[in-house]
Amino acid sequence: MADLRIWRGLDEIQGDFGPCALTIGNFDGVHIGHQEILRRLVRLAGEHGWKSAAMTFDPHPAQVLAPERAPRLLSTLEQRCRWMAEAGLEQVLIVPFTPEFSSTSPEEFAARVLAKQLDARIVLVGENFRFGRGKGGDAEQLRQLGARYGFRTEIVGGVRFRRHPVSSSEVRRLLSEGRVTLACRLLGRPYSIAGEVVRGTGTGSRLTVPTLNLTPGEQLVPARGVYVSRTVEAEGGRHWPSVTNVGVRPTFGGARLTVESYLLAPLDGGPPRRIAVEFLHRLRPERRFPDAEALRRQILHDAARAAAWHRRRERFRAKRPERPGGQRPTVWL
Repeated sequence: MADLRIWRGLDEIQGDFGPCALTIGNFDGVHIGHQEILRRLVRLAGEHGWKSAAMTFDPHPAQVLAPERAPRLLSTLEQRCRWMAEAGLEQVLIVPFTPEFSSTSPEEFAARVLAKQLDARIVLVGENFRFGRGKGGDAEQLRQLGARYGFRTEIVGGVRFRRHPVSSSEVRRLLSEGRVTLACRLLGRPYSIAGEVVRGTGTGSRLTVPTLNLTPGEQLVPARGVYVSRTVEAEGGRHWPSVTNVGVRPTFGGARLTVESYLLAPLDGGPPRRIAVEFLHRLRPERRFPDAEALRRQILHDAARAAAWHRRRERFRAKRPERPGGQRPTVWL
């Protein structure tokens, strides 16, 4: 993110944010619908000599306005900024979402924030965009206010993938059902969760197979079950094909949700301290086994299926033509 300039509040802006092409939203997951808006934004900014910029919020507005209904997030703020930078954006404004900010009227937001402080020349929003006090403003009102205060509004229609509307809430629904392959298609990348590697109970090393254990954080965790996965070291660049169990270890009477990954390739070095687990394909739901030996046999069977899945993926990937820069496209099976 070396080329991405980040402001962490409107009070940091001293008149050098614009002129800009701007988009506004939570951008949780930065899915393929968001990516369509970002590509359009970067193109428009380049054509007119403006800066390409995004306004996003921290925390998620629902965590302030309706915490009991606030969704589990698909991505961290750091991930969102990194993906925006990869899309070509030059700057991101992270607005602390507070009750005071939420009370801003739609007209004040358009006049004072967008037109005056940010010097927006065009604002791109989705068709379901809402803003201002009580979510009283919509995309059409923003268009009218923009005409009054000197910026153009472009309303970008929704994106669909195989009859599925592409949205953060749809991705969450798919993940909650364990449908990670389709969720990955809507995201345009594997869904992953990250965190510190933690010490397990030792049961796996003694009775089944050793694993790398990850304690879920604030991100949404896919439905309980066994998944083909890829485990990536956060620092150092190592990565391994893996099979991951999300669940409570019912065979051993567990109750706490854990994410345990069994690596399908040698560790080659010390254990990583922090990892990300990418969920690629669901093999089966989690279930209770009569004893540790039966569970161990099932894990080895799951590992064999996951290894075969990874081999098929690599064969398909090798057949795909390379993109500019020598990279091959992602292959979903």
